[in-house]
Amino acid sequence: MKYNERYAALNSCFDFGKECHILDSGVHIRFYDFMSILPEEKRRRREQKSDAGIVENLYFHYPVFVPGDQPRYDKAILLLHGLNERSWNKYLTWAEYLAQESGAPVILFPIAYHMNRGRMQWSNPREMMLEMKLRQEQKLRDRSMSFANVALSNRLSEQPDRFYLSGKQTLEDMAELFDEIKQGEHPLFSEGTDINIFAYSIGAFLAQIALMENRHGLFEDSKLFMFCGGSIFSSMSGISRSIMDRLAFRKLRQYYIYLFGNEPNSLWHRDGAFASFWKMITPSRFREERERFFTRSLDRISGIALSQDEVIPYHGVQQAMGRQNTQRAVQLLDFPFAYSHENPFPHNEKDTTALNRAFNDVFSKAASFLSDF
Repeated sequence: MKYNERYAALNSCFDFGKECHILDSGVHIRFYDFMSILPEEKRRRREQKSDAGIVENLYFHYPVFVPGDQPRYDKAILLLHGLNERSWNKYLTWAEYLAQESGAPVILFPIAYHMNRGRMQWSNPREMMLEMKLRQEQKLRDRSMSFANVALSNRLSEQPDRFYLSGKQTLEDMAELFDEIKQGEHPLFSEGTDINIFAYSIGAFLAQIALMENRHGLFEDSKLFMFCGGSIFSSMSGISRSIMDRLAFRKLRQYYIYLFGNEPNSLWHRDGAFASFWKMITPSRFREERERFFTRSLDRISGIALSQDEVIPYHGVQQAMGRQNTQRAVQLLDFPFAYSHENPFPHNEKDTTALNRAFNDVFSKAASFLSDF
């Protein structure tokens, strides 16, 4: 695939909420409705009442890249994105490639309060510039502040527990979607459909927890391919003008490493999601139990990490899965052009040959692994 050409073509075609047929690839982009339910903890915690009023997070659409025109499919790939993302732009080429090569519809599912599940003003540069200036006046100035990360930075600085609650809501949504598909209640899929997962960045962290929890046995047979993801929480570095500022990250890290789950009169519902998340915070916590899970799951987990990834470093993946498991399951790559975690395939890269080779190398491996249902 010529990445630059596909990136331009897909972004000119994609109009959120409007179905389209990509003529030169035969892929259809369709949209489906979803209704989410707030986790029990969020309904009980007074400080989260403002979040409960964000209707966009509860009633939303998600796009599906469908390779062909079959009435129903018996396999699917769920694609999970990264933290603080508001646009599907960079994922369109990813979804098209996976759909074409696997023959399975690719579901682009938004994390709670992300993409089209967040308030519209969070994506408005003019409004967020005003928020950034206010935050700069109230806090020490630092170069990690930006209009792109100020909404998430403010929200996590105010209530760091939103990180867990957003993740838990997404896990519950994933379980609901998996159940709907497997029961044959989704209009695109047959009963008993197999579902694999492609997960990037924080989406991989969510997917690891989903497989570990395995709610109602729904994820028992799902395969997971991780790209730039899979690290233990304590080794992630979310300080980025595209993700969150330094102040928010420090508060988030301090809360989850030292306070989360240990608060007096904690209202946390200590279910499977809590237990799985708890195991993924620091390397030493439940290390043997966590690594045993990944050892048992090596036949259905694979991935690629990038050596210059400063947000989700390779050593963090080793800490999460164990060195031997990581060595067997996750390949460490580097590209001969300037890239970052947030932008692994810069579409304006002049060396298009190297860019195409890098993209095809990553996604051919992902498609091959995820096609084995």
